[in-house]
Amino acid sequence: MITIPLRILLAEDHKTDAELISYHLGQLVETLEIRVVDNLPQLNLELQNFVPDLVISDYNMPTCTGLDMLKATKEFDANLPFIFITGTIEDEEMAANTILAGASGFILKKNMHKLQEKLNPLLKRVVFNISQQNVVRERVRKNKIVVNQIYQYLDSIKAENEEQRENLKIIKENIDEIELDKDDK
Repeated sequence: MITIPLRILLAEDHKTDAELISYHLGQLVETLEIRVVDNLPQLNLELQNFVPDLVISDYNMPTCTGLDMLKATKEFDANLPFIFITGTIEDEEMAANTILAGASGFILKKNMHKLQEKLNPLLKRVVFNISQQNVVRERVRKNKIVVNQIYQYLDSIKAENEEQRENLKIIKENIDEIELDKDDK
């Protein structure tokens, strides 16, 4: 079972399919929050307000296609994983096009009885990426602590003449530039 909490946005227009997918996700993930939408405006709203870790979408929706949902998701966050669970993608070319468009994977609804088995490796990839992001966040946090400690040290140095004070000022400005460059990335 996956123990990292996941927030999943599910784009599905059939209530029974949404319930079945939610059930199977609940069997795989210990702490799970799912929001269900069935149109593009709702998807866009939830992307901004709910900020999911993963989007799962049907391919055929009442007012748009799954590719529209995928495009909107990738415009919001190009790195946000997106999985199709659909009964529509039967031909290999259409399946390949979904992957080329940026989908992380797809599962056919005819395999709903194997949904947990099919979702598990995809969810593990999502969790691995979240874990990696947490590692990066922790490194950034530690770097900020070090930078603050450097500032404190620089502030504690008693500059005895104008040249030393000017050099300390330049060092602080260089540190600020490095911090700004990191924030831009």
